[in-house]
Amino acid sequence: MISITGIGWINEEEYGCILNEIKESYKDGVFPKKKIFPFSYKNIGRLDHVSRLTCAAVALALKDAGIECSPELKHDAGIISTNTSGSFDSDMLYFRDYLDSGRTLSRGNLFIYTLPSSPSGEAAIYFGLQGPLIYIAGKNNSMVNALRTAAEMLRDNEASLMLAGTAEADRAIYFVLKGECNSGGEALCNCDEVMKVLEKDLSFKELVDEFQNLRKGSKVS
Repeated sequence: MISITGIGWINEEEYGCILNEIKESYKDGVFPKKKIFPFSYKNIGRLDHVSRLTCAAVALALKDAGIECSPELKHDAGIISTNTSGSFDSDMLYFRDYLDSGRTLSRGNLFIYTLPSSPSGEAAIYFGLQGPLIYIAGKNNSMVNALRTAAEMLRDNEASLMLAGTAEADRAIYFVLKGECNSGGEALCNCDEVMKVLEKDLSFKELVDEFQNLRKGSKVS
């Protein structure tokens, strides 16, 4: 059985962890880095917006799962990401900059985010994730596909830990998955239960509320 041992989420006003029952607000779109990230993130200012949200959601998910992170630690963990628009916003920003520069040069720090896998790549670098890194394209229940793929990779022993999630322009959510042989520690539920929630037509707020209710139910049981 594949278990969900941590969920981290963030939007433009709030962020939180499901198992640890954390939900906090922040103002003006500037989330509190020192509260979210386990150690200094000096280069976060160069990240594009989706990459910052991705790294924040991954940080919160790992914290929720009780996984220690530091610059020295490396993890046998993979990460699978998905969203509905790929890197379209970053592509357009890069192209506009190219036009504004007279079609002669463009900035490399914009170019690196024209790949949809770049946000999860930034998270893998910061957290020392040394397992597989995959981006899954798709608009219909692509989060379900991301979790299903992560679960299959755990069953095939491609990593001892997997993260799967999505990041859009205004929100991100990531899940920590562990296999049966690595299921030590508390778990919210199994992966199939989470996929059933994701298959519902819910807003992001409703989705977070559903997982919070699932947490309350697991404590009662």
